[in-house]
Amino acid sequence: MNEQTAVNNYYQKVLDNLLPATVNVKAQQEFDAYVEKLQNVGINVIVVSDTPDSDTPDSIFPNNWISFHQDGTVALYPMFAENRRLERREDILETLEEKGFKIENIVDYTSAEEEDVFLEGTGSLLLDRVNKKAYCALSPRADEDLFIEFCEDFEYTPVVFTANQTINDTRKAIYHTNVMMCLAENFAIICLASIDDKKERKNVLKHLKEDGKEVIDITEDQVNTFAGNMLQVRGKDDELFLIMSQAAFNSLTQSQKSRIEKYCKIVSSSLDTIEVCGGGSARCMMAEVFLPKQ
Repeated sequence: MNEQTAVNNYYQKVLDNLLPATVNVKAQQEFDAYVEKLQNVGINVIVVSDTPDSDTPDSIFPNNWISFHQDGTVALYPMFAENRRLERREDILETLEEKGFKIENIVDYTSAEEEDVFLEGTGSLLLDRVNKKAYCALSPRADEDLFIEFCEDFEYTPVVFTANQTINDTRKAIYHTNVMMCLAENFAIICLASIDDKKERKNVLKHLKEDGKEVIDITEDQVNTFAGNMLQVRGKDDELFLIMSQAAFNSLTQSQKSRIEKYCKIVSSSLDTIEVCGGGSARCMMAEVFLPKQ
């Protein structure tokens, strides 16, 4: 568990009955089984090992510090927790280049950390790369001005809102957009009840519907089992899959599963330890690579 992120990530819990070493072993097993499941259905997975000498308990969630774009641009993001800033590693870019990906340009927003301003990658930003729209739930980890700057730089239309959850009878901002919302090619999974402001909710729905996306609404209880934290990816022959944890899958109704399966296959894997101790799930564990090939 990362104490620096737990201040506003209310999904993390301490497993008192397990030693840290045991937790690590269990998380490693979940990670390896997850990678194997993705590879078995034909999804190309690049695994980068952590460096043993760094204090980076959340390096299992790479999508927060980096994003990759079709034009060969890489974006680097300012991180709320100081120990998460250590996750940014140049050698990861070198690994991608060795795998044949082309990096043309780096856009670096990390100096915003000096002003305590944050925007945590595709945790904060949900990018509809086809319709060039970016959805962002504002929070201590997602600054509106920096979000607008990103949208100007990358030519996205901004869709801004606040998403809340109930913590001890109080409504508090959900720390990352990708916890309550998932954007796929033909559908969107979203917890509409988390957007308390009716105008904001209506605006989000308007954008999703005008882009022809079927809206699959999930409950706050389902958000708590990471049913919003999913990612659609392509396998070989361009086959589409929706990746989620076993807990997220188990929380979905049969109707919700059927609506998803109209568009793509579901792949789920048990991530119980990672979800409880890390406060993130399947989507957070993937930084999808859109870079062009050499």
